[in-house]
Amino acid sequence: MITENQHIEFKSAFNEDVIETLVAFANTKGGKVLVGVNNDGKPVKNFTIGQESIQNWVNEVKTKTQPSIIPDAEMIDYKGHEIVELSVQEYPIKPVSCRGKYFKRVKNSNHLLSVSEVVNLHLQTINSSWDAYPDEMHGLDAISFDKVQRVIETLKSKGLTINESPLSFLLKSDLIRDDKPTNAAYLLFKANDTSIGTTIELGRFQNLITIKDTSRTKSDIITQVNEVLDFVKKHINLEVIITGEAQNIQKWQYPMEAIREIVLNMIIHRDYCAIADSVVKIFDNKIEFFNPGALPDGLTIEKLLANDYKSMPRNKVIADFFKNLGLIEKYGSGIGRIINYFRQENLPLPEFRLQSGGFLVTIFASDMNRIFGNVPEKGTEKGTEKGTEKLNKNQILIIEAIRANPYLTSSELSERIGIRADKVRVNIQKLKFIGLIERVGPDKGGYWKIIQK
Repeated sequence: MITENQHIEFKSAFNEDVIETLVAFANTKGGKVLVGVNNDGKPVKNFTIGQESIQNWVNEVKTKTQPSIIPDAEMIDYKGHEIVELSVQEYPIKPVSCRGKYFKRVKNSNHLLSVSEVVNLHLQTINSSWDAYPDEMHGLDAISFDKVQRVIETLKSKGLTINESPLSFLLKSDLIRDDKPTNAAYLLFKANDTSIGTTIELGRFQNLITIKDTSRTKSDIITQVNEVLDFVKKHINLEVIITGEAQNIQKWQYPMEAIREIVLNMIIHRDYCAIADSVVKIFDNKIEFFNPGALPDGLTIEKLLANDYKSMPRNKVIADFFKNLGLIEKYGSGIGRIINYFRQENLPLPEFRLQSGGFLVTIFASDMNRIFGNVPEKGTEKGTEKGTEKLNKNQILIIEAIRANPYLTSSELSERIGIRADKVRVNIQKLKFIGLIERVGPDKGGYWKIIQK
């Protein structure tokens, strides 16, 4: 049975909606519009059309799109009725517009692109990124050449031979264009702390509404890495382990390597054209890292967690510069390393999700009782009311797996944590009963939701 999806749309008659859909297909992966079919997939009764009218439709599509697209058009048999199929391939130079509006195909509907999405779609097409373009708001006087020199010294310490002056270094690195700093150059080396572009809000919360400490960084993005890490260290626990040796072991509440990776990902992949700021919220039992900027087209949380994707840095120049500085190892493997750091420490796995046009990473404290505040300590008797029972090992494994990937089916959960399917089902029912998880949607196509108590 044919249904509307990312590549197929039903229309009962030809109108401007048809043209917008063809534009959305051209800006995504191509597709076809079946004209003469109702939304329910049934052919329109007494639908008739001649070849001359079809040619007029094609001409109208051509004149109302920019760059002009010319769909393939043919009469086809659909459930015993003649209809018209208009199809387009993915257009090589994006984006295509319909009367000044830009659309892309998302599942079975058309999504109107924002200005930043239009810009990013075009930059991806020409294999460039926003940070490579000249900053029209700032001149070279906005750049700190002392900061550039410090970076040069850092690169020299890594064995690179650099004899250029700071200005020549920026020119050679293609960080100056048309006698202006690029957007990347300004973010990397801006002379003054300003709210333009780089603000990161930092807060230590006692609860959802009570703030114990707050700070804000507006520095250049290289400096911001350590400023954010210092604020986090200030507000998380540091355990000193007595070993009997000359030097004791210091252990942070969370693996600092993972937090550093999260902060670097925030700064490198942030959408600096977005109005929203990056935000770090520290609670007793968790830390939230929010960054403006959705995932690239075609990339989902599920693919991200399965490492089933190609790296597509939003800011290619910044990503490459951070790599040269040794701040990141390679592109596209950060999420996997973050998860492994928590797994090695036997901590609950981080949660990754899209929120309010951005990307939210949440990491959790080791004590499950602090995550689920009303679960009793080990050794206490089981209660009978919802939310008062302690968790067994299998239930904790299920919650950690769901937290890492909420889209797992029951059978996939069984494979992931190595527990028989029947045991998974029993423990899932128990977790549902005590009110810690719920299923949204069917087993296939839905997702798990963890309920914070």
